[in-house]
Amino acid sequence: MAAVSSRVEKSPRMLRHFCRLCARWPHHSNIRWGRGRSLSSGNVTETANPFPVIKTTFEPGSNVAQRNLAVNTEIFQKVTETRSKILSLDDRVTQIPRGQRKLTVREKISLLKDEESAVLELSMFAGLGLPYGDIYNGSNILTLVKIAGELCIISANDWTFKGGTAYPISVKKQLRAQEISKQNRLPCVYIVDSGGAFLPLQEDVFPDKNHGGRVFRNQAVLTGMGIPQIAVVCGSCTAGGAYIPTMSDEAVIVKGTGSLYLGGPPLVKAATGEEIDSEALGGADVHCGISGCTDHYAESEEVAYDITRRIVASLNLRRRDGGSRSQPESPLYSGSQEDFARLIPATSLDSWPIMEVVARLVDGSRFHSFKEKYGPTLATGFARIDGHLVGLLASNGELTTTAATKGAHFVRLCTLRAVPLVFLQNTPSDAQFLSKTGNDGATVKARAQMMAAIACSTVPKITIVLGGSYGPSSYAMCGRAMQPNFLFCWPHSRVGVASPEDILQASAEQGDQRDSTEVVARLQAEEREHPSSNLVNDGVILPQETRQVLSQCLEACQLYSQEAPLAAATNQLS
Repeated sequence: MAAVSSRVEKSPRMLRHFCRLCARWPHHSNIRWGRGRSLSSGNVTETANPFPVIKTTFEPGSNVAQRNLAVNTEIFQKVTETRSKILSLDDRVTQIPRGQRKLTVREKISLLKDEESAVLELSMFAGLGLPYGDIYNGSNILTLVKIAGELCIISANDWTFKGGTAYPISVKKQLRAQEISKQNRLPCVYIVDSGGAFLPLQEDVFPDKNHGGRVFRNQAVLTGMGIPQIAVVCGSCTAGGAYIPTMSDEAVIVKGTGSLYLGGPPLVKAATGEEIDSEALGGADVHCGISGCTDHYAESEEVAYDITRRIVASLNLRRRDGGSRSQPESPLYSGSQEDFARLIPATSLDSWPIMEVVARLVDGSRFHSFKEKYGPTLATGFARIDGHLVGLLASNGELTTTAATKGAHFVRLCTLRAVPLVFLQNTPSDAQFLSKTGNDGATVKARAQMMAAIACSTVPKITIVLGGSYGPSSYAMCGRAMQPNFLFCWPHSRVGVASPEDILQASAEQGDQRDSTEVVARLQAEEREHPSSNLVNDGVILPQETRQVLSQCLEACQLYSQEAPLAAATNQLS
């Protein structure tokens, strides 16, 4: 067949006939064309990457690199320590013999996922430093994993913290899981084990549009869009929590530990005087044999996750047609933690060597630049990340009029070509927006056009905030308001209207005489910690993890078909 394909390329008439034959032979959909192209777009091809190699000028032994290393090593260490502190909650439970305890959430996920599957945990720092205390993991753990060969998002109540009680941040995290499921058409698996809402904060959990009830509405809409919803009841499902399994497409319940009811035994006794245990009131036998609220009966948690894997295997998900993933290629330049620590500037005032960063993220360190000499403060061009073709936009200074004009053009180009967009954001604080005169009108208009292009773009978008995320420029570089499919931050990221220094200067000009040290310290803490604690990003990642995270997210964005069985429901979830 390879010989035939080489002959037909020489004759347009024979080529058309050959295509018609292939259309009649679906079992030959993996026939390969010359030059490594494949009729089956899902296959990884071996086409050589024609993009030019980025030339490096970085000197790792320089004095600047040594200074950067000392500062950044300490910053990276703080992230590692915070992760360890959060994971230590599991350690307290795992010290108890297995027969005397339930599985931790991460143990459950380990049983549920495929053995070779990577795990991408999202928003681990959500809930830290909130006004009502440290809510570790936001009392809910989100992960992207493969189950029975299918990529799924898991939303799991973390019973090791306050019994899985739902705080406002917990609800926000559940809604984020459903948003990811909708944007990328990923099956959603709920591991339910919660005592319900934290009643002292019920005004922030229960009544409003984006509070707890929104989770149930989203479940109905997602099911209507043909996106599977599966629930595993391995603990309490009390009050509103009882609707998660009952509104899922299929639900599994564990005998002895799983229970589902609007009011538990204490409430029944208080209301009626009747004494009844949890299993008799709403256990596995009741809901599998009498009420029919659950569909699968499991003798243990291990059995429940085996059943769940079989459910996922039966989903018959529609894979996306199209795409152009090639054979992955490692970057030419080292992307270790130490290399990034030497590369990243020690202070926000230093300019970033953005192309050096790009060279350590893309396949073969190859990059096809677009309008390289026009608007040089924004680097735009095409590259591959773990084989995925992407359009890359990387901040290289202030987003000027020409840079924003170029960015809008490039976004429209990628949208027409169905190429996913990756934004490497490091927008500096623009003090001009805080001045009396404001910014230049042409610049504002150009940035507005770039925002419009991003907002209307239909391709997947992933944003990594490397450093600053300040002012209107952050919107133009696909900040959270532009609804990227995923948004992650490096430990150096700073998010705000303007930098603390610029805000302080503007305040001083207005006669504000407050202690500058106190104001700067408070603003710096807010711009570093608030975004992660309040779920403004999907997680803080270390620079050396960026390439792997981008690869996982690009796969999630492009794996499943965007066609819905019920087209009328497609735009109902916002």
